[in-house]
Amino acid sequence: MKFKIIFFLGISLLLISCSMVNYTEQAKLTLQSSEKNKKELKKAAKHFHKNKQSDKLDALFFLYENMPSHSFVKVGLFDENEVEVNWTFSEFKDYDEAKNAMDSLEVEFGELHWKKKEKKIDHQTISSEFIIDNIDLAFKAWEEKPWSEKYDYSIFKEYILPYRGSNEPIESWRSWRGYFLESYKDIPSQMFDQTDIIEAAELINNDLKTWFKFNSKYYLHPTDQGLFEMLMNKEGRCEDITNLTIYALRSNGIGATSDYTPHWANAGNNHAWNVIIMPDGKANPFMGAESDPGEYQLSGKAAKVYRKVFSEQKDNLAFKLMDDEKAPAWLSGKCYKDVTKEYTKVTDVKITLDCEIPDSTNYLYLCVFNSGEWQAIHWAKLVNKAAIFNDMGVDIAYLPMFYVKEKLFPAADPFILTKNGDQKILNGNGLHEEDVVLRSVTKKNIDRSKENGQTVFLENGKKYELFYWEDGWESFGTHVATESPLRFKEVPAKKLYWLVKENSDEEERIFTYENNKQIWW
Repeated sequence: MKFKIIFFLGISLLLISCSMVNYTEQAKLTLQSSEKNKKELKKAAKHFHKNKQSDKLDALFFLYENMPSHSFVKVGLFDENEVEVNWTFSEFKDYDEAKNAMDSLEVEFGELHWKKKEKKIDHQTISSEFIIDNIDLAFKAWEEKPWSEKYDYSIFKEYILPYRGSNEPIESWRSWRGYFLESYKDIPSQMFDQTDIIEAAELINNDLKTWFKFNSKYYLHPTDQGLFEMLMNKEGRCEDITNLTIYALRSNGIGATSDYTPHWANAGNNHAWNVIIMPDGKANPFMGAESDPGEYQLSGKAAKVYRKVFSEQKDNLAFKLMDDEKAPAWLSGKCYKDVTKEYTKVTDVKITLDCEIPDSTNYLYLCVFNSGEWQAIHWAKLVNKAAIFNDMGVDIAYLPMFYVKEKLFPAADPFILTKNGDQKILNGNGLHEEDVVLRSVTKKNIDRSKENGQTVFLENGKKYELFYWEDGWESFGTHVATESPLRFKEVPAKKLYWLVKENSDEEERIFTYENNKQIWW
């Protein structure tokens, strides 16, 4: 009897151990913080464990380990009294119409602002059905598509497996993988070489071009769209286009993601575009629904280019900040990597400060001028009043800044990082220009001129104000434009300047003044 008890106890323990999922340590942490959704996460793990699908279980753990860094934030439009204002975005034709409607709302309700209503963190809200379906279909495409066999598991799990492209809503109404897998099931029969990843991607992208378009009105849309919205609207901004393309490619076993620059260095706004990740890990840039791989060129100058990934990048600033330390919003992200040197010439930049460092300030930021403001584009640790910024784009104007109480403050003089990697400091040294002659507020106008830069691109009768940088923008006065260039006398020399039209949108570009010419940055 004693032997039987021991025997059955041993069998029971063996059965229990075989039925238990052996989670990774990081996956366990995700389960612990999943709150009411723990049952759903465990259900998905038990599904793959029960079916002895160890490869899919490992893929599930990869997703679980990184899920806490991914979410969707639902926002609303609120007035000054924090009362939500109804905003029906889809009824407007273009940006101007949407902007005029929002301006009219502000006349009626006062100054409006977007406010977070709900944050849906993936591991606390995602369903087991959604995640099981995502993994099953990702493996199906990877295993069955003739061009996908070239990908190893490391590329598969980072660039094919993930279920989202950015911070868009997760929609369970219909799997985007199933939708696009079915939509492009006949692609192999149209190919000359069924193992050619680029050929397959081009065929898919050519179809996207026929029905999805860019519309600048989506700059006023507060979030990235989900697939349901995009299928309804058939248009969006850059982030929407890149996400749609990511869905279509990943669904068909093609490694894809989005690269982006948070702030152009020589213009306003930002930009995102697609990349196909090749089996050797190299990226092939293009713009989904617009241009094909091999045809794409960036329209602006990038000081930094980053790549969206699903996995947490432990070298990112987010993992180095102290508990009470803040950073400019997008630099707090955990899931991006620096790929600037894949796009432009780069050099390391060392900044040595001669000012006092604010209390509890451990990092310095390099900023570019974008839409009337200095915007942080990269960070570096301060050590003995010095900081080294890696892989900075050249031929760009930068300003070193501190981030204190969630605002940027100048830490040193602005400088031009020349094409040769030298720093040309713009501090003036007390010199003055005898006569500054100004013809435009942006290089774009002069580039279009066929008259050797002698045309005046200023609006007759409008008032223009000249600023120069001296620990902040200092006004040097105003002039009213005529058909002749504007002339300012005894302007502080060797500075950074900014000519702004009264009541403008402040998209005018900064410039230096050399050899009697505006040099644009």
